Amino acid sequence: MQSQFVISIVLASLGAILFAAKAIVVKFSYQYGATADVVLTLRMVFSLPIFWFAVWWSQRNTSLQPLIRKDVVKVFGIGLLGYFLSAYLDFLGLQYISAGLERVILYLTPAIVLVLSKFLLKKEIDRQQYWAMAVAYLGIVLVFIHDIELNGSGAVALGSTLVFLAAVVYSFYLIFAGELVGRVGSIRLVALASASATIAACLQSLVLDFNQLFIQTPNVYQLAWINALFCTFIPMVCIMMAVQRIGSSMTAQAGTIGPVGTAFLGWYFLDEKISTLQLVGIAVVLIGIAILLSIGNKSNISSAPTE
Repeated sequence: MQSQFVISIVLASLGAILFAAKAIVVKFSYQYGATADVVLTLRMVFSLPIFWFAVWWSQRNTSLQPLIRKDVVKVFGIGLLGYFLSAYLDFLGLQYISAGLERVILYLTPAIVLVLSKFLLKKEIDRQQYWAMAVAYLGIVLVFIHDIELNGSGAVALGSTLVFLAAVVYSFYLIFAGELVGRVGSIRLVALASASATIAACLQSLVLDFNQLFIQTPNVYQLAWINALFCTFIPMVCIMMAVQRIGSSMTAQAGTIGPVGTAFLGWYFLDEKISTLQLVGIAVVLIGIAILLSIGNKSNISSAPTE
């Protein structure tokens, strides 16, 4: 029993680190001249067949109920939110801020989900939850100041705004996906959502410059495969397996390694500086979100690490 728990924690931590490594891969792609829309389109095109293979594999022994048109429309709609618009805003933001700040901002998703749930689902927020969110946002300010010292206020403000909007859009995706996952199935939902995002990304590239998808250096295509397999599909499977074994709240607690891991990955691979202020800010964010999740465990706050 103890070994199963340890394996589940390892899976959750590995998933969080691999999700976090996405920012490193994207920044490497930028160094080879790729743009945000190209990186996103290649990621979606390369990851889509992997997800549909997973759907086929999962249906070998279990049969999923047929989908009605209404569910398909909803899943395609939330796919545009969670896997196209959110990812595109995130990739744009990574052009201006460090990988560490990007991951810390995205880690605010549970707090954003809580606020949106108040207005959309009429769920109450108690005083402890407000204090927990205040602590988390204080941590963001500290990491934000660290980035300003390195990159200047204008670029950091723009990049942070874009990534924060990505987190808000992804929070909408989580809220709406929660209503569908029981009927559609988690893997099939992700595959269908990815399909709609892939179509949108290809159409965007067609409008901007479709030829850019075919004239990138080999390094960009290699990074796209790494992004699709190791930073998208595998971490998603790890997170789902961990949630099934130990629940979403415990999985999220293990996922706190994500922001810390991103800071050190950025330092190792991208020469991004790590300061005491940044580490303190990350710690404050993690404390705030940990408190929020421990309170919100009773109120079903979505707590899986963001993609």
